[in-house]
Amino acid sequence: MAHSHLYHGFRFPAHIISHVVWLYFRFSLSFRDIEDMMASRGIFVTYETIRQWTLKFGQRYANELRRRQPRRGDKWHLDEVVLTIKGTHHYLWRAVDQDGHTLDILVQSQRNRQAAKRFFRKLLKGLCYAPRVLITDKLKSYAAAKVQIMPAVEHRQHKGLNNRAELSHQPTRQRERQMRRFKSPGHAQRFLSAHGPINNAFRCQRNGLSAQQYRHVRTQAFSL
Repeated sequence: MAHSHLYHGFRFPAHIISHVVWLYFRFSLSFRDIEDMMASRGIFVTYETIRQWTLKFGQRYANELRRRQPRRGDKWHLDEVVLTIKGTHHYLWRAVDQDGHTLDILVQSQRNRQAAKRFFRKLLKGLCYAPRVLITDKLKSYAAAKVQIMPAVEHRQHKGLNNRAELSHQPTRQRERQMRRFKSPGHAQRFLSAHGPINNAFRCQRNGLSAQQYRHVRTQAFSL
C-alpha cells in the first residue's frame, strides 16, 4: 500500500505502521483501542504516535488506493448531510456510484449553488470522467449547478431514488459518534477523504459473489 522510502527514519517497520493506519480507518477504533490491540501482540506504541501515523500516512494510502482502483460506475448518487462542529452546522457533500462506492466527499459551510458547483468540479477533476446519470434529492442547488457544470448529463431528482447515497452516510455517523464529533471542518475533511477510499477497498459487496470470488476480492484488496 505504500513505498518503503516513506518510512525512512521511523523506529517501527512499514508493515506495522501500515497495519495500524489500516485499523484506524477501517474500523471504529480509537487511538487508545489500537494501542491496546498492538500491545496484546507485544508491540508497544503510544496512542499519540498512532495519531501522528494516521495524519502522515492516511491520505497517502487513500490516494494510492484511489489511483489503483478501477473506473467506478457512471450513475452518481449525491447527497448532503449536516455535520455539527463546535455548535455550527456544516454540510458533508458525498457522491457514490450505483454499486455504493464512495466517489468523493467535500465538507462545506453552505449548501447553495456555489457549494454544489465546487463539489461537481472536485468530482470531475478527481474522477476524470462525467457520469451518465445524476441522482439527487430535490435540493434546488443541484439542478442550478448541473446546468452550468454538466448540462448534458441526465438528472433525476427524487428522494426515493437516492437511498443509496443516504445510506452511505451511516459509516460517517458511526465514526462521528465514536470520535465525539469532528473537531473542525478540516479535521472532518482529512479523516473522511482517507476513510472513503480505504473502505471502498475493504468493504466489498458480498451479495452475488461466490466464496471463491469473495476470497479473490479480499486478497486483492490487501495486495493494493
